[in-house]
Amino acid sequence: MSDSTSTANGAVVEVHHEHPPYQRHHFESVDQQFDATNFAMWLFLLTEIMFFGGLFTSYLIMRNWYYPAFVEASHQLNIGWGTANTAVLIVSSFTMAMGVWSAEMRKKGMLILFLSLTWLLGMAFLGIKSIEYTEKWEKFHVPGLHWSDSSFLNPASDPEVYSEYHDKPLAPDMAAKTEMYFFLYFAMTGMHALHMIIGISILTFMIIRARQGAYTTGHVTYVENFGLYWHFVDIVWIFLFPLLYLISRY
Repeated sequence: MSDSTSTANGAVVEVHHEHPPYQRHHFESVDQQFDATNFAMWLFLLTEIMFFGGLFTSYLIMRNWYYPAFVEASHQLNIGWGTANTAVLIVSSFTMAMGVWSAEMRKKGMLILFLSLTWLLGMAFLGIKSIEYTEKWEKFHVPGLHWSDSSFLNPASDPEVYSEYHDKPLAPDMAAKTEMYFFLYFAMTGMHALHMIIGISILTFMIIRARQGAYTTGHVTYVENFGLYWHFVDIVWIFLFPLLYLISRY
């Protein structure tokens, strides 16, 4: 970076200022660069809140309209897998926070370790979610072409389902309402899973860069901002879990 100054005799002299290699040329200082990137990240998260807010609002309206059907459909979910995924993401938030701390403390080995652990936990979450999706496909609970209302209307068609959750067959109009629940379930958890896939892809890039010595030279903005993204995705699941899995579970 250089500034032009004039001397007493009118000559122009360029004064060069040393700056870190990670400072972009269009920022006057590292602090200004940090403030700009941090503001941009929070602005991005605000748009994400508005996006998921629309999904949550749709869900709450439909749940209020068709509560009995949503209870029946919610009981088709495996609460054990949902609880496991919740625990996985809570632990991943801790490992991500430790990754940010490692970058701030300039501990390369620990940074690589915690980023790798976060990556593994993210993959574990997706693995569990794929098991759940497979189960829904096999039971014809996927809205659209692979949907069947028989397990909701006829106790003889799926005795396992009815043995625990049903005392009598549901009303004929209940199937369409349960299908609405599963449409919202796949829309909300699917978008969340997409954000997880994006996060894991970025983590892969970060682990490679961390092995090359990045993020432990004093420039930790990238790691901090990604940490905000990862915590946001985890918080979204903290809301999804009780809303989708814990309807009338007493």
